[in-house]
Amino acid sequence: MVEQLARARLSKVLPKGMELSHFSVLNHLARMQEERTPAQLAKAFHVTRGAMTNTLTKLEWAGHVHIRPDWDDARRKFVAISPAGRSARNAALQSIAPVIADLVESLGLERVRAVLPVLRELRSELEKDD
Repeated sequence: MVEQLARARLSKVLPKGMELSHFSVLNHLARMQEERTPAQLAKAFHVTRGAMTNTLTKLEWAGHVHIRPDWDDARRKFVAISPAGRSARNAALQSIAPVIADLVESLGLERVRAVLPVLRELRSELEKDD
């Protein structure tokens, strides 16, 4: 329920036309600072390759990512964030930041900091099955 409520609140403030999945992929690519294959992205987000392909197609259409063939293996592709994608990601971060700040203020910084290690450990345990 927490995830669903958080997604709903963040989705409301994202720039027009951007979905949370788009922001997540752009944020991941911006943080990694290197190309990724669609399969690597699907694995990182725990979604099917088809779902990731759909998201990447929308991002490419919007000009937020560049998708190029792998010159060594024509069956694979590489995805990189474009300058427009970096700008869109930054705009999304600016729209999300006040929502997160309000939540942290409501709950208290120390309480939020205290729960983060538990959430990271929970994520790590859940990822062991993958």
